Amino acid sequence: MGVYLNSKKPYALYKKIAQSVYFVDKTAMLNELIPIVDQDDDSAAVQTGDRDLRYICITRPRRFGKTVAADMIASFFGKGIDSRSIFEKLSIRKNSRFEKHLNKHNVIHISFNEVPKNCKTYEHYIGRIEQRLTADLMQNFPNLSLSGDEAVWDILNDIYESEDSAEFIFVFDEWDFIYHQNFISDEDKRMFTRFLSVLLKDQPYVEMVYMTGILPISKYSSGSELNMFMEYLTSTRKKYSAYFGFSDEEVDLLYQKYLHLQKNPKITRKGLELWYDGYHTLSGKRLYNPRSVVCALNDNQLGNYWTSSGPYDEIYSYVNNDFVNIKEEITLMMAGIPVPANVQEYSSASMELTTKDAIYSAMVVYGFLSFADGNVFIPNKELMDKFAAMVCQKPMFGYMYRLAAESQKMLEATKKGDVKTMVAILEHAHNTESPLIRYSDEAELSKIITFVYLQAREFYDIRLEERSGTGYVDYIFYPYNRKDDGIIIELKVDDTADNAIQQIKDRQYSKNFDGRLGEEYKCIGRILAVGIAYSRKDENKRHTCKVEILREKLY
Repeated sequence: MGVYLNSKKPYALYKKIAQSVYFVDKTAMLNELIPIVDQDDDSAAVQTGDRDLRYICITRPRRFGKTVAADMIASFFGKGIDSRSIFEKLSIRKNSRFEKHLNKHNVIHISFNEVPKNCKTYEHYIGRIEQRLTADLMQNFPNLSLSGDEAVWDILNDIYESEDSAEFIFVFDEWDFIYHQNFISDEDKRMFTRFLSVLLKDQPYVEMVYMTGILPISKYSSGSELNMFMEYLTSTRKKYSAYFGFSDEEVDLLYQKYLHLQKNPKITRKGLELWYDGYHTLSGKRLYNPRSVVCALNDNQLGNYWTSSGPYDEIYSYVNNDFVNIKEEITLMMAGIPVPANVQEYSSASMELTTKDAIYSAMVVYGFLSFADGNVFIPNKELMDKFAAMVCQKPMFGYMYRLAAESQKMLEATKKGDVKTMVAILEHAHNTESPLIRYSDEAELSKIITFVYLQAREFYDIRLEERSGTGYVDYIFYPYNRKDDGIIIELKVDDTADNAIQQIKDRQYSKNFDGRLGEEYKCIGRILAVGIAYSRKDENKRHTCKVEILREKLY
């Protein structure tokens, strides 16, 4: 055993996860990896173009289970420690080659996000890795005349030649960590890419390489250094998608366990979907953010977990220099309108993210946006809250920032029936110069409604064009606190607010508050009908508003 070679660290970490209350068994992934390292399986030798199936790079957003999967793989294959007590209880036990490969391989497991003390240079960073791996190899192969002065790849080749073709599985976690560090220069990045290439490419001692990171290899490698890898992104490849993130079925099982264990459950199943669902695989399956689901169930409280764990100021950097109208399209996404995008793997031409599609691709890879059916969109409340906070806090958003600042006043005025204030806020929004605010139809008016009620998202699940009663309501606000007011908004252009209110009544939109999709949406507070109208024929751009109480409180 060593620090990197056949280390017991991944076993210790994976054991803790496997024994946790809300553990999800993802060992089916090993069924896909075993054939790659099985010398008796002809399929393991298949190559695709210039890429060998032994080289796997999986990129996913932060907190989507990459490290857990890496620890699982190292724990299963590695010789360092007997991991039978974990895996014999999991689904991989059914694999006919379970015994053949359990703890039978030399595994080099490196987490590249670990740095030496007071690290300020690339030489210090990479030197620590090389020294520790060299020490491991010399300790584990004491009968060979290995020199600590040799390059790591030379030592590995010496072992291969002397030890009956000894091979190694490489498990690299957070492989691209170093590219994001301030002390790393462009030349350092090229040197690190070259280090990985010489260590792994066309080397006989490589049995398999499993590598994880946030951004694809092609983001950093413009040449052929690492072109042997098969890259698996959520948006471009189906394989391995099921092993990162939680499916509906997996969350169902966790939620049933939660209800059994929690004496006073405060989370609904629909709440988990609203907050953490919304990511998509290429196959069309929906995924939940796993860390957030587990944290919420452990805490017995829905909240923002994942977005507080990474450098989310990166969102701001993408929109700060709005040379491709990103801000405008973010407003559409915040209004629930998907935006067309060509999300694909990075090419060398997109290194600087100078195109809209490149920026959206990055935001999908980081997990800020989701992608499906040719469109990008904000996946769930956890991310929607972050975007809303960004707009409310960043003056760079101009008129949107100013409108968002009025949104708390708009909600308060609506609840009070203060139509004078409501009209003043709407007309201010209308008179703000913006290509979005044309008011040519209800769709344009709807975009402004999104912003004048932006802060209401903190208290409401806001749905657009939702089926209700005998029609589709423009806006319906489901309160998170059942005692709060339920709000129905109907918009009219070249019509009246009175007619909007009448439509709400005639089509019985309020029925959705009587227990939509179960008791969790039942509203026992007041139900307010809000009519908002605008006439294009009015030279003064006047709006009219009306608020009517459809039902008083039930408590």
